[in-house]
Amino acid sequence: MEKNLCVYCASGLDLDPKYYAAGQELGRGLAERGWGLVYGGGQAGVMGAVALTARAAGGRVVGVIPDFMVERELAYREADELIVTQSMRERRRIMEERSAAFVALPGGFGTLEELIEILMGRMLNRHDKPLILVNQDGFYDELLEFFDKLVRERFKKSGWRDMMPVAATVAEVWPLLEREAVRRDWLGDPLWK
Repeated sequence: MEKNLCVYCASGLDLDPKYYAAGQELGRGLAERGWGLVYGGGQAGVMGAVALTARAAGGRVVGVIPDFMVERELAYREADELIVTQSMRERRRIMEERSAAFVALPGGFGTLEELIEILMGRMLNRHDKPLILVNQDGFYDELLEFFDKLVRERFKKSGWRDMMPVAATVAEVWPLLEREAVRRDWLGDPLWK
């Protein structure tokens, strides 16, 4: 499997500039560390910030976008590979298959859908790929509190935090990914070379 990092994030154009800056930091950081990027295929919003910065820093960029969103999300046609799918489900499947690890930046409903699907895959032992949530400036505080409530109310057993480490900043993503690699003894796997 390729050493690709799947990044889930927003495509919105009128967000606080700090979110685009975090996307740029993540894009630059993954390229500098030899990761390829797999993402939603757009060149707008935080999505575009991650992809354009990753490519400018020498990273390989794989965009995956449904056909009905090609114009709406301004598909990044200069990506090293742009995969156009027929559905959102196919998009998510390909993104999961092409990635060795996942990072979720602040985002909307689409980001939440992708995040929950990958987290559920971990919970159901369908994959063991790292998933890291970037809780920039407390963006996901209420979501994390809700997940803890699910445990308190016995809808979920404890342990979900072990499946989804939380980074307060983009800089914290890299040591968490390294820790996840060591924990799973993946360092010798070709995936990490």
